[in-house]
Amino acid sequence: MSCNGRVALITGVNGQDGSYLSELLLDKGYVVHGLAPYLRYGQPVDPRVTFHSSDLSDGSNLPEILDTCRPDEVYHLGAQSHVKLSFELPIHTVDVTGLGTLRVLEAIRQHQLRTSRQVRFYQASSSEMFGRIVETPQTETTPFHPRSPYGCAKVYAHWQTINYRESYGMFACSGILFNHESPRRGEAFVTRKITLAATRIKLGLQSELRLGNIEAERDWGFAGDYVEAMWLMLQQPTPEDYVIATGEKHSVREFLVEVFGHLDLDWQKYVVIDPAFYRPAEVDMLQGDASKARRQLGWQPKVSLRELARMMVESDLLLARREAAAAQAG
Repeated sequence: MSCNGRVALITGVNGQDGSYLSELLLDKGYVVHGLAPYLRYGQPVDPRVTFHSSDLSDGSNLPEILDTCRPDEVYHLGAQSHVKLSFELPIHTVDVTGLGTLRVLEAIRQHQLRTSRQVRFYQASSSEMFGRIVETPQTETTPFHPRSPYGCAKVYAHWQTINYRESYGMFACSGILFNHESPRRGEAFVTRKITLAATRIKLGLQSELRLGNIEAERDWGFAGDYVEAMWLMLQQPTPEDYVIATGEKHSVREFLVEVFGHLDLDWQKYVVIDPAFYRPAEVDMLQGDASKARRQLGWQPKVSLRELARMMVESDLLLARREAAAAQAG
């Protein structure tokens, strides 16, 4: 489907999802603008993306950016998205992740009033909103019980999105995305932490990997698949909310087996369980039901957990080899 001439603005453009989404939209013929506080952190941004600097904890220049870009679609991915860090920085997390969403929504509403143009808005909601689950699998109607400052902030942002849709008639929808990973995942997230450590252990650059609760179970998919679902949501005739997930759950232990096994290593020889990495409030299991997205969007995941683990291992193995070569040269 060609979208020549359409304009998109992506907040958090230099994150994992922002990088995949910008590539997807550029391939579809969009003019893409990206927003983040700084470019020097996170993923490299495609040079075809017009970058704007803005801090979601302030947002004072959002009206100017919207008037400059005049976007048809806004994909709001910007957030402080690390769950464990949200316990250490709860006020910052809620300010950026929760109130930051409200700042974007209100800026869009005011922009629409000034220009009489409709802007379609996508909110990056999270499976962490379910927290202490009351049913399995989780659907669009499952009650929320968040177990972290991050999860609480996402619930706030999710309901503000619904409120702006119902109160002001905005085309505003949320994708309740379950865990999605890739070689571009931040190094502090458990899947990437595992693949980085395993490849470094394989090459003798590291001796152990310290982890917290390896029995926690998650529904893991590939970020490249999930950004397609974001785009599909904004192409629908009416705005709705959708769970995006594989429908399968796997433990951190299972992911360890896949990753270390691919490298012909026994993970039990290298992994140390460290209580310091446990969360103050644990989320033991999350598993999504994306049947609504399959039915209405025609979306389905393409990459399996095994394929995802191997993709991440091969990417991080290249980094580890470069590190080893540099160490030898030095």
